[in-house]
Amino acid sequence: MAPEKSKSSTTSQTHSGDWLFTLPITSCGLRLDDEVVRVAVGLRLGAPLCEPHSCVCGSLVTAEGSHGLSCGLGPGRTSRHASLNDLIFRSLARAGYSSTKEPVGLLRTDGKRPDGLTLIPWRAGRSLVWDVTVTDTLANSYLLITSRTAGAAAGMAVDRKAAKYTLLATVHHFVPLAFETMGPVCSAGLAFISSFGKNLSTVSSDARETSYLFQRLALTIQRFNAVAFRGTFNTLDPGDE
Repeated sequence: MAPEKSKSSTTSQTHSGDWLFTLPITSCGLRLDDEVVRVAVGLRLGAPLCEPHSCVCGSLVTAEGSHGLSCGLGPGRTSRHASLNDLIFRSLARAGYSSTKEPVGLLRTDGKRPDGLTLIPWRAGRSLVWDVTVTDTLANSYLLITSRTAGAAAGMAVDRKAAKYTLLATVHHFVPLAFETMGPVCSAGLAFISSFGKNLSTVSSDARETSYLFQRLALTIQRFNAVAFRGTFNTLDPGDE
């Protein structure tokens, strides 16, 4: 019952299903192909997506097909991260905040660079530093808490990010952007996106800019969920070995 509870609480969270309300405009990159929709709806409802089989990593993939979302050998993670980060980067630019990705010379406590830095102050005279991450709502390590609380996995990801940004956060305004594969966004991310969505509306005179941004982010996650799902299939013909 835990997985079903997880889906129920998760899909009820604000913005977790924004991809469902997106107008499928191909020229704007807003149309999901049939396979992406099938995977997205199947994961949301807990419906069978495939025959049970062995993943390329050797683990069993059940009929629900969610294993690929957290598979250590799963494809698409780097591309998903880059796509989400690029969407944030371009949206900030449209809102009037020139930024740079992975700024040189700016390091977290683990020696890695943040995903982006605004070149002008964001708040209280401090530039914004942001970091994007995506966690799997249905992963075994999260299922116990996500079955009870929507967005719990994203909240845990925020705590891990905060620990890595303790030094940078003293001189910059740090915002963690933690998403889950089933849709939830961390509270800090929700506030941040809503905030500069208003700036976008000021620039474009369209009050729906915040909604459009949430929809694009949700679409990106659903596309890469499908990539992760397909990555569990070993397409190598035995005769090729």
